[in-house]
Amino acid sequence: MRHVEPKHFRELNVLKYYRIIRKWACRNNDLREADLELIIYLDCLSYFSKQDFKEGSFSYSWDNRRWNRLLKEGWIVVWRERNYTTQKHHLYQISFKGKQLINRIYRIMLGQEDIPENERSNSIMRGETYMDKVLRVSIKNMNNYEKR
Repeated sequence: MRHVEPKHFRELNVLKYYRIIRKWACRNNDLREADLELIIYLDCLSYFSKQDFKEGSFSYSWDNRRWNRLLKEGWIVVWRERNYTTQKHHLYQISFKGKQLINRIYRIMLGQEDIPENERSNSIMRGETYMDKVLRVSIKNMNNYEKR
């Protein structure tokens, strides 16, 4: 593994707005924050088993319905079925929908794309709750900061 000086990472500022981006992604995709972070973790594995999912879930709040919910909502899909002779279990992967969301999060974190500011594309911008109003200001500040 190549050693990179930490100052180079810091200069990227990718984590500066992580909380705002995570809140936006979860709110507009009906995901819980732990679900989103687990999807990101599993996507890094490329293909995974249900056991990999369970091991990845250890660092998040327990939710025994998470697996079925993510499958049902199309965040996880079967990559290879079990064939009962050589494979002992199914292999899964993050769906196209999940990969698109992750890629969009990366683009936003790198400043290549803004979080949408219109109400149709971003339900936070409606300002229905106090938290939405606070996040709305933060999103506008973030988008404007990246343009400076």
